[in-house]
Amino acid sequence: MAFSTASAVGFVIAYLLGSTPTGYLAGRLLKGIDIREHGSKSTGATNVLRTLGKWPALSVLVADVLKGVAAIIVARSFCPWLYAQFSSTPLTALDLQAWVPWTVCLAGIAVLLGHCRSIWLNFTGGKSAATGLGVLLAMSWPVGLSAAAVFGIVLAIARIVSLSSILASLTAIVLVCGFEHPFPYRLLVIGGGIYVIVRHRANIQRLFARTEPRLGQRSPDVKAEARV
Repeated sequence: MAFSTASAVGFVIAYLLGSTPTGYLAGRLLKGIDIREHGSKSTGATNVLRTLGKWPALSVLVADVLKGVAAIIVARSFCPWLYAQFSSTPLTALDLQAWVPWTVCLAGIAVLLGHCRSIWLNFTGGKSAATGLGVLLAMSWPVGLSAAAVFGIVLAIARIVSLSSILASLTAIVLVCGFEHPFPYRLLVIGGGIYVIVRHRANIQRLFARTEPRLGQRSPDVKAEARV
């Protein structure tokens, strides 16, 4: 009972953290627009870059990464404390070792889900790549830094954000399976990585068609709006 209660509370908190619509708020506060009606319609940092500019995009990127970090901190710190309040028996190191990885897994799922299916935006949102990076960094920093490095290298060479995000997700999956990690962590990274890739399915189609815009270019939707 204590485990279920603490995990459920952690899940809700992580979901609400992920649901914080940073890109949408940036559009409303800076230009009074609904960013979901511009560019790629996403609330992520890439669409913020194309629609609002460099510094708003950087701010949204950092905020989205921190959402993922915060969700894992809640799972590792607050949930065990909450468990202790509801449990009639003391929390042992063995309990923590067995239980916390599953709480981290649930919180990671929740924050990714919240980012792309925000309760404040009628269950729309971004593609969860930046928030997923925050989860990785807080959960396993070597995997997170490696994924971030692949993202940066691919972006520097190809200048295509979606391609960088997809390859970074694949890198995270390979590394979490190749090195020693708790099974719930592997489950989260594999499921989360696949989910991020699936969220980029329209981008993948444009990559094969060679129509995916590069960094600094406007998306096809923005161009269409400019001609109206």
